[in-house]
Amino acid sequence: MYVNKKAAFALHLLGLMAIALPLLAGSGEGPDYHRQSEKVNLALRRVAHLLMEEAGDTVTRIPPVVLTGDATWQVRLEHAFNYDRLPVLLHQSFELHQINMGYDVAVLDCPSGELQLGYNYIDLVEKGAVPCGGRDVQAGCYVIQVTLIESPTGARSTLYWWFLVGGSLLAGVVYLLIKRPFLPAAAAVAGAPVAGESPLIPFGHSALAMQEQTLVAGEVRHSLTYREAKLLRLFATHPNQLLERDIILEQVWQDEGVMVGRSLDVFVSRLRKMLRDDPTVRLVSVHGVGYRLEII
Repeated sequence: MYVNKKAAFALHLLGLMAIALPLLAGSGEGPDYHRQSEKVNLALRRVAHLLMEEAGDTVTRIPPVVLTGDATWQVRLEHAFNYDRLPVLLHQSFELHQINMGYDVAVLDCPSGELQLGYNYIDLVEKGAVPCGGRDVQAGCYVIQVTLIESPTGARSTLYWWFLVGGSLLAGVVYLLIKRPFLPAAAAVAGAPVAGESPLIPFGHSALAMQEQTLVAGEVRHSLTYREAKLLRLFATHPNQLLERDIILEQVWQDEGVMVGRSLDVFVSRLRKMLRDDPTVRLVSVHGVGYRLEII
């Protein structure tokens, strides 16, 4: 029986999962939990500092960040601040400290604890704006409260289940790879059209010829590389759809074994330059999420 390289690699991953699952099954407050809490603390102190500075206060001591729950932190500001600046500053601070979890934000009144303003991070990353924007924050004392959507203490348990589900899916993939007949490498070239796909993919006033790895944008013809053609095919077959970075990397770079996020940005930049010849097509980026090929 012939087992190709992908099947062998998948079998190797299954072996690693068998070792990792017992370790991930446990739970508790390990070093990762405390490190996560420390990073959120630093991120919120940075936000408080910048909001106070922009309000003209460079003297008042930054108050301590308080952990009030399993995944909830609060910082107190003794005077009004610019609410419109909060979403951007908080998101930047989370990215700076590599906090890659979803979160809810609430602005509470100090004396009463009543909710004054708030939003979910999805509003910012998908819409570019949050509810209650443009509202004036009256003079007074406020508490900025941030709650991570997934608790750090539950991360290990969540990861365990992802491994468990992923292991089951991977086992199915291994079975299919072993059972399917071996295909010569020439038949798996990314530039070759898949079964049932037209050799010419039209979009806007442009068209992609996969076999020739050629793009005709408007009236200008461009020769594409193997990877450019594969990336453009993914966009052209999903017009006006937001494609997440991880999905793009998996679909276009998975055959390399190693996926480098920066490579995606470079290739998107190249495609943008070629598509300038077609005013009906626009390749736009959605910050922190991915890219979308818009057909006007």
